[in-house]
Amino acid sequence: MPYEEDFAPDADGLREALRMLIEVRSEAGSPHINPALPLDVPQQWPAVGLGGMVALEHLKGPALEQVSRLDHPGFFAHMDPPTPWMTWAAAMWAAAMNQNLLHPDAAPGARQLEPLVVGWLAPAFGMRGGHLLPGSTLANLTALWAARDLTGARRVVCSVAAHLSIAKAARVLGLELVEVPVDDHQRLREDLLPDDVSDAVVVLTAGTVATGAVDPLSAARGAAWRHVDAAWAGPLRLSSHARLLDGIDTADSVAVSAHKWLYQPKDSALVLFREPQAAQEVLSFGGSYLAAPNVGLLGSSGDRALPLGRHAAGLGPAGPGRPDRRGHGSGRAAGRLGQRRAGAGAVAAPGDRGRDLAAPPRTGRGSARSNARRLGQHRHPQRRDMVSVRRSQPARPARARRPRRPQRADQQLIRGLADNRRPVSVIRPILAGWADWPRERRPTVSR
Repeated sequence: MPYEEDFAPDADGLREALRMLIEVRSEAGSPHINPALPLDVPQQWPAVGLGGMVALEHLKGPALEQVSRLDHPGFFAHMDPPTPWMTWAAAMWAAAMNQNLLHPDAAPGARQLEPLVVGWLAPAFGMRGGHLLPGSTLANLTALWAARDLTGARRVVCSVAAHLSIAKAARVLGLELVEVPVDDHQRLREDLLPDDVSDAVVVLTAGTVATGAVDPLSAARGAAWRHVDAAWAGPLRLSSHARLLDGIDTADSVAVSAHKWLYQPKDSALVLFREPQAAQEVLSFGGSYLAAPNVGLLGSSGDRALPLGRHAAGLGPAGPGRPDRRGHGSGRAAGRLGQRRAGAGAVAAPGDRGRDLAAPPRTGRGSARSNARRLGQHRHPQRRDMVSVRRSQPARPARARRPRRPQRADQQLIRGLADNRRPVSVIRPILAGWADWPRERRPTVSR
């Protein structure tokens, strides 16, 4: 095939690539692949080109087969989520058009789309604007950069559980780093903050890496600047669990990873500001070759807003929070299950009441009411209060157990994992994803 034809739409090649993708994603697969497996790819750069279709076949392995299946119910070792099909299409469009947001004439539509999409999401965090970046490491660095230049801050104060990107940003910006101890729930100890933080940027974490803990987000009101690193938990503001991040709207800036609980392809994150115009002034640079100021750390930048905008527009305001509702509720229940069965291996949120969960979420008729009852999520406040009172009463005397009924394979698996003291990170994905796993693909388990 002539070289020039590679730049023209090849309907057969695109159909074949899509067929490969659908074929792989239609199979159950395995959550983890041995990273030592060799790739079926030429180890030396071929002296003669293989051709587009042959190269595509060679790259099918590392791209589609030798991968961690993030969509598998058994994958929960990391924060990396699966992505919805609509983002695949949008990412393909973005790659095909290859817009460059550095220049207005190189991305006329994309430059208008990004502030529009950011404007859809920012109010949920109490912010008024911002921009997209490849990840929250750069989002945190950008926020602290704006804070230093706008306030003259000389220190960064955060908890010892803060993400390592905060320490990186402090070093890059030449700021002193002060780390504050955490409590038993891995939250920043507000009582141990420095007495005077008027010269400091205080960073509060919404979702620590190890435990998902949320710092008191209304802390340090006297700081020169208050930044919330909500890379992980930030999208809860778009869900029914928004109250868990109460106080985030009092911050001066917020960082959110869209490629975590907003289910975006990597790399995608937002840095949001309460006063975006002031932040933009200190983050902007010009040049004789630029028709518009370059804002932030990046120069040339692709159309990250297209997949995020497609996802947000397709699902509506309540949509982006839908997937995490089941995962969040089941994850909390699984954490308490792990504590009861495997000892103090997990950190529970303060004030959590123990809930008994011996089976994955049910499906079928009456499943919504049944699952809500097991997880303590009731529509009526009066019923919820009654449940709280009932659970706070002393435990009843133990009664003789009735003979156990035969268990389904999924129930046996969960009980077996807990009895064998398997970590919560193994139990949680099964609880969160079992309802979506086709019954014919569920493993059979024997005790």
